[in-house]
Amino acid sequence: MSTIAPSTTPAPAAERPTRPVHKVTGARVLRSEWAKMWSLRSTWITLGLGLLFLVAFGLIAAFQFKARIDSGRHMDRDFADATALSLSLFGTNFAQLALGVLGVLIAAGEYSTGMIRSTLAAVPRRLPVLWSKAAVYGAVALLAATAAVFAAFLADSGILSATRAAMTLSDRGVVRSLFGAGLYLAMVGVIGVALGALLRSVAGGISVLVASLMLVPGLVSLLPSSWQDHIGPYLPSHAGESMFALHHTTPELSPGAGLLVFALWTAVALTGAAARLVRSDA
Repeated sequence: MSTIAPSTTPAPAAERPTRPVHKVTGARVLRSEWAKMWSLRSTWITLGLGLLFLVAFGLIAAFQFKARIDSGRHMDRDFADATALSLSLFGTNFAQLALGVLGVLIAAGEYSTGMIRSTLAAVPRRLPVLWSKAAVYGAVALLAATAAVFAAFLADSGILSATRAAMTLSDRGVVRSLFGAGLYLAMVGVIGVALGALLRSVAGGISVLVASLMLVPGLVSLLPSSWQDHIGPYLPSHAGESMFALHHTTPELSPGAGLLVFALWTAVALTGAAARLVRSDA
């Protein structure tokens, strides 16, 4: 007698759940760059230093001016025609370095750590990464710098209220100058991002940034005065300063022209960074 074992049909294998496909969109790239920027300790430190420079140097300049008036001491050339506006923006030259350096770190830092490979693997089209870095940091720098310059001006206005340098927000050109200063500092930060992406080196990006904002104007000042009048106003630093200057002399650009020239410099830096990002590997 033979027994036939019952045939057992194998149970169907459990289907593996399919992973959802996430499409790369501009909003997601922006969120990614936002998260990466605030995850860096250098962002908090350098941005804080930039805002500290703006407010602290503005307060120091105002207290120094008031102390000289109260004591009857001789005014230096830097303080002779000072106003509450010019004194509150005294720290702009120092703040631009901090904000520009942070822009370089945001872009070039990924190349030094190798994280840029993962970023470009997630965003194969590449250019949205650059635009998102510039947009996110530019917006943060604009809000922070504008808040800081307004805070410095309001504080200086209280300190200098009884002096010849007294000014208020209702004075002609003050609000425009304060917003111009915030916009200038934000654009310096965007240029820093562009230099970091273009040179892919923190040291190289910072060197070019400092040279373009500080060393080149010093070299141009050694040229004949006729050359200075034709070249100087179009340098990045001089064009940027005209954006927030309250009064303008003949060789200087108007606020609108200064904004246009500085925007062109920013566009040139971003174009160079975009060209290298597309054409060369990380």
